[in-house]
Amino acid sequence: MKEKYFSYSFVALIVFSGWLIISGLWSFANGLLGAFTLYVLVRGQMNRMTEKRGMKNVTAAILIILEVFVCLLVPVYFTVWLLIGRIQDINVDISQLIATVQHFISLVEEKTGYDVLSAGNIETATGYVTKGVQFVISQVSGLVVTSVVMVFLLYFMLINRRDMEEYVYRLLPFNENNKHAVMGEIHDMVRSSAIGIPLLAVIQGVIAIVGYWAAGVPSPFLFGIVTAFATIVPILGTGLVWVPLVVYLALTGNWIAATGLAAYCVIILVNVDNVIRFILQKKLADTHPLITVFGVILGFKIFGFWGVIFGPLLISMFFLLVDIFKKEYLDGKE
Repeated sequence: MKEKYFSYSFVALIVFSGWLIISGLWSFANGLLGAFTLYVLVRGQMNRMTEKRGMKNVTAAILIILEVFVCLLVPVYFTVWLLIGRIQDINVDISQLIATVQHFISLVEEKTGYDVLSAGNIETATGYVTKGVQFVISQVSGLVVTSVVMVFLLYFMLINRRDMEEYVYRLLPFNENNKHAVMGEIHDMVRSSAIGIPLLAVIQGVIAIVGYWAAGVPSPFLFGIVTAFATIVPILGTGLVWVPLVVYLALTGNWIAATGLAAYCVIILVNVDNVIRFILQKKLADTHPLITVFGVILGFKIFGFWGVIFGPLLISMFFLLVDIFKKEYLDGKE
């Protein structure tokens, strides 16, 4: 009883201390998740540079950090700067747009009797707009902090990778076969999401730019970039961008362009998204589409932006652990 008391008390103390640490440093979680994602991607490169080419750990880690800056951080910051600049330069005829919207609202009210501009609808729309603006501002403002934390943690993860991996490997409460299965699942899922999602976003963005340009959408390059980012949103995806654009073209009286853009997006953009996503999932990690969809929804709620990677990983790990438990304790010793 005394040994059980001390062991349970020790575990409770560890859990309580860990909860305090996690809750206090949760604002840096995105940086940690980003560092872990990059570590999975560059780990093999780090091993080749140090073991085959004989580089020192510090030198190899610094070179990889520079590579991360050139290939990831610089393009991201350039894209954000470009988006902000293009948004500031947009010149829209507000009076004509307001008149068109008012005419559309009056038609809806006349035909259906539904009051679009009721107090409840305005309050609901204002709430959604406010939350959306706050989310965008928080993500942009936290980008610098996340980048600094990510690079800082990645450097020390690369320097101490052997000790870190061995320590984590020994802590896993499984036999050798199941440890390899868990580590392999983590590697495949992170690699699949980290490579597949940006590649899919670029392809979708290029296809969307072609359609927007052909339909005469203002600033097609800007909306193409926004469409690329929208691919990470589950279920709705690119529809968050092209559906309002189709409505905009229809409201301005350009019905031919609106119809053409809608047909282009439904036939080409949406189907290309499904086909490419399916191919990438099968090629990189053989992930079921439902795991990806519900994993991204769950991941957004828990991790924010990095949930697109770690949400599907969390669900995959859950099913893997259930399968391990079934084989170890329910199927019998045979």
